[in-house]
Amino acid sequence: MNSWVNSAEILGSDLPLELSGTGNRRALLMDALREAVRSGRLAPGTRLPPYRSLAADLGLARNTVADAYAELVAEGWLAARQGSGTRVAERAAPVTPVHRARTPERPARPVHDLVQGQPDPSVFPRTAWLASARRALAAAPDDAFGPGDPHGRPELRRALAGYLARVRGVRAAPDRIVLCSGAAHGLRLLAEVVGGPWAAEEYGLPFHRELLASHGVGTRPLGVDADGARVDGLTRHDRAVLLTPAHQFPTGGPLHPERRAAVVDWARATGGLVVEDDYDGEFRYDRQPVGAVQGLDPEHVVLVGSVSKSLSPALRIGWMVLPQRLIAPVVAAKGEREPFSSATEQLTLADFIESGAYDRQVRRMRQRHRRRRDQLVAALHARAPHVRVTGIAAGLHAVLELPPGTERSAVRAAAWQGLAVEGLGDYLHPGAEHRTVAGASCVPHRDGLVVGYATPAEPAYPEALDALCRSLPPVSPPPAPAPPQPPAAP
Repeated sequence: MNSWVNSAEILGSDLPLELSGTGNRRALLMDALREAVRSGRLAPGTRLPPYRSLAADLGLARNTVADAYAELVAEGWLAARQGSGTRVAERAAPVTPVHRARTPERPARPVHDLVQGQPDPSVFPRTAWLASARRALAAAPDDAFGPGDPHGRPELRRALAGYLARVRGVRAAPDRIVLCSGAAHGLRLLAEVVGGPWAAEEYGLPFHRELLASHGVGTRPLGVDADGARVDGLTRHDRAVLLTPAHQFPTGGPLHPERRAAVVDWARATGGLVVEDDYDGEFRYDRQPVGAVQGLDPEHVVLVGSVSKSLSPALRIGWMVLPQRLIAPVVAAKGEREPFSSATEQLTLADFIESGAYDRQVRRMRQRHRRRRDQLVAALHARAPHVRVTGIAAGLHAVLELPPGTERSAVRAAAWQGLAVEGLGDYLHPGAEHRTVAGASCVPHRDGLVVGYATPAEPAYPEALDALCRSLPPVSPPPAPAPPQPPAAP
């Protein structure tokens, strides 16, 4: 009997893997699969999920999972046959792990974290949040403890309407705001209601592109330059465009005023939708705050925001400021009962905003992030003056521009230093790899590192910067002089 076919357990999309640690996602996935085979949790002949399914479940890029499978096949851990998928390679018994002494200069997992994406959890305002929670619960109406309203609690929608108008220049009454469990949840709902295709900046979060694709919405890349997204590339076939106009993610910089006006004109002329991801709109350091594009035309722009950067991603509270025509479809797509954000946390956030605690927390974090940004710039100036740092007028991360061809080696060097950091190429839209500009094919990728300076705890930050500076490529040597030419023959 062929054990390849008959003794294999065929796994669904719930493959039990734990990707612990930070850093290179492909390496983490490969380590988790090796450990599952060693321990016997994945028996010989076990069929693994298709790489697309596993990528969606783990929040990874499809290429990341496909490459991990391919490398493990080459190493002998997995086997692949045409028409039979990928399976654990046949062995007489589970592999016994070999215990080797660790190489001292290469930690088993990153000890320093400069991956962008979240604030330091130790600075969550516990005392002020607890005070708001007590006041909110004491004043909560009885219906707050019944089935949830898919619009979200009216108390929070009123508080947000006032705050967003004051701070971000948003034009919206409370009934235009629909609460969700974060920006990703809002994008899922918009994908279901609006349909595709969408345009998106050629640099952006792969997770957002994959999320849209999982809902049948394809994206195509728009070029990005020093003035933000090249919105002149939009067409009548695009149903929507996803932008980060206040601070382009991850390259930095606001969308130029002429392009802000141009994208609104495109939406009016074509009936398209501008989806404005306001992921770090409160954090501005060296320039005046840039108002939301939504303020230019509330009927053609959706503002999507959350508290994941300003407070904590653990709260799972976000919002959409919607055109009137989209309110009912989005609420219908969300469902009759609110199954996501806790009503008590919504009430607490409403009190937190109205009491002024939210403004105080944002000011505190703005000062802290600016100080960290300045430390980063100073360290680079002293130890790597040949590396240019950009995108630092706002936000929670910076981009370090590297010499061509050095990005991947810098990421590997950082891993040897025990530092988790990402390359700029990780954020490039797959469709942008061979973009055509002015009739000529070009590769838009610029070598660089995306350095998040918000995550480390205060005592750990200087050590993280030290590890970063040790990981950077040295100054490129000057070109060798041309050899002397022999004198010409008489």
